Amino acid sequence: MQDSAAKDGKTFAIISYITLFGTLIAFFMNREKRNPLVSFHIRQALGLWLLQLLLGYFISAFDSWMISVSFWVFILVLIVYGISGAMSGKYNEVPMLGPFFQKLFSSIGQ
Repeated sequence: MQDSAAKDGKTFAIISYITLFGTLIAFFMNREKRNPLVSFHIRQALGLWLLQLLLGYFISAFDSWMISVSFWVFILVLIVYGISGAMSGKYNEVPMLGPFFQKLFSSIGQ
Protein backbone atom coordinates (compact mmCIF):
# COMPACT_ATOMS: atom_id res chain seq x y z
CA MET A 1 0.00 0.00 0.00
CA GLN A 2 2.74 2.45 0.94
CA ASP A 3 4.65 1.83 -2.30
CA SER A 4 1.50 2.29 -4.36
CA ALA A 5 0.70 5.58 -2.63
CA ALA A 6 4.24 6.83 -3.18
CA LYS A 7 4.20 5.85 -6.84
CA ASP A 8 0.81 7.48 -7.53
CA GLY A 9 1.61 10.70 -5.69
CA LYS A 10 5.08 11.51 -6.95
CA THR A 11 3.85 13.78 -9.74
CA PHE A 12 1.71 15.97 -7.52
CA ALA A 13 4.36 15.97 -4.81
CA ILE A 14 6.87 17.37 -7.30
CA ILE A 15 4.34 19.88 -8.65
CA SER A 16 3.78 21.21 -5.14
CA TYR A 17 7.32 22.62 -5.08
CA ILE A 18 6.96 24.50 -8.38
CA THR A 19 5.88 27.97 -7.22
CA LEU A 20 3.05 28.74 -4.84
CA PHE A 21 0.56 28.08 -7.66
CA GLY A 22 1.94 24.55 -8.00
CA THR A 23 1.31 24.03 -4.30
CA LEU A 24 -2.29 25.17 -4.72
CA ILE A 25 -2.78 22.93 -7.77
CA ALA A 26 -1.41 19.91 -5.89
CA PHE A 27 -3.60 20.76 -2.89
CA PHE A 28 -6.81 20.86 -4.91
CA MET A 29 -5.91 17.77 -6.94
CA ASN A 30 -5.22 15.87 -3.72
CA ARG A 31 -8.57 16.70 -2.10
CA GLU A 32 -10.59 13.90 -3.69
CA LYS A 33 -8.15 11.01 -3.45
CA ARG A 34 -6.01 11.74 -0.40
CA ASN A 35 -2.43 10.62 -0.81
CA PRO A 36 -0.23 10.86 2.31
CA LEU A 37 2.93 11.50 0.27
CA VAL A 38 1.34 14.41 -1.58
CA SER A 39 -0.11 15.85 1.63
CA PHE A 40 3.31 15.67 3.30
CA HIS A 41 5.04 17.49 0.45
CA ILE A 42 2.25 20.06 0.15
CA ARG A 43 2.83 20.99 3.80
CA GLN A 44 6.57 21.24 3.22
CA ALA A 45 6.24 23.29 0.02
CA LEU A 46 3.61 25.61 1.47
CA GLY A 47 5.87 26.32 4.41
CA LEU A 48 8.82 27.04 2.12
CA TRP A 49 6.88 29.38 -0.16
CA LEU A 50 5.32 31.30 2.72
CA LEU A 51 8.73 31.55 4.39
CA GLN A 52 10.16 32.87 1.13
CA LEU A 53 7.44 35.51 0.86
CA LEU A 54 7.72 36.59 4.49
CA LEU A 55 11.50 36.66 4.76
CA GLY A 56 11.91 38.02 1.23
CA TYR A 57 9.96 41.10 2.22
CA PHE A 58 12.31 41.81 5.13
CA ILE A 59 15.48 40.80 3.28
CA SER A 60 14.69 43.29 0.52
CA ALA A 61 14.91 46.11 3.06
CA PHE A 62 18.66 45.49 3.45
CA ASP A 63 19.30 46.49 -0.18
CA SER A 64 22.41 44.32 -0.32
CA TRP A 65 23.05 41.88 -3.14
CA MET A 66 25.15 39.64 -0.86
CA ILE A 67 22.30 39.17 1.60
CA SER A 68 19.76 38.71 -1.20
CA VAL A 69 21.84 36.13 -3.06
CA SER A 70 22.55 34.13 0.09
CA PHE A 71 18.82 34.17 0.94
CA TRP A 72 17.87 32.93 -2.53
CA VAL A 73 20.54 30.22 -2.43
CA PHE A 74 19.20 29.10 0.96
CA ILE A 75 15.62 28.90 -0.33
CA LEU A 76 16.69 27.21 -3.58
CA VAL A 77 18.68 24.54 -1.73
CA LEU A 78 15.67 23.76 0.49
CA ILE A 79 13.36 23.54 -2.53
CA VAL A 80 15.75 21.24 -4.41
CA TYR A 81 16.01 19.07 -1.28
CA GLY A 82 12.21 18.85 -1.16
CA ILE A 83 11.93 18.03 -4.85
CA SER A 84 14.56 15.30 -4.55
CA GLY A 85 12.59 13.75 -1.69
CA ALA A 86 9.38 13.95 -3.72
CA MET A 87 11.07 12.36 -6.75
CA SER A 88 12.32 9.46 -4.67
CA GLY A 89 8.93 9.03 -2.95
CA LYS A 90 10.35 9.61 0.52
CA TYR A 91 9.06 11.63 3.43
CA ASN A 92 12.15 13.82 3.80
CA GLU A 93 11.52 16.85 5.98
CA VAL A 94 13.23 20.08 5.03
CA PRO A 95 16.23 20.57 7.36
CA MET A 96 15.60 22.72 10.45
CA LEU A 97 12.11 23.82 9.39
CA GLY A 98 10.38 20.64 8.23
CA PRO A 99 9.00 19.48 11.59
CA PHE A 100 7.65 22.98 12.23
CA PHE A 101 5.91 23.05 8.84
CA GLN A 102 4.38 19.62 9.47
CA LYS A 103 3.02 20.75 12.83
CA LEU A 104 1.85 24.17 11.60
CA PHE A 105 -0.02 22.81 8.57
CA SER A 106 -1.13 19.54 10.16
CA SER A 107 -4.74 20.10 9.10
CA ILE A 108 -3.80 19.93 5.41
CA GLY A 109 -4.37 16.49 3.97
CA GLN A 110 -6.30 15.10 6.91
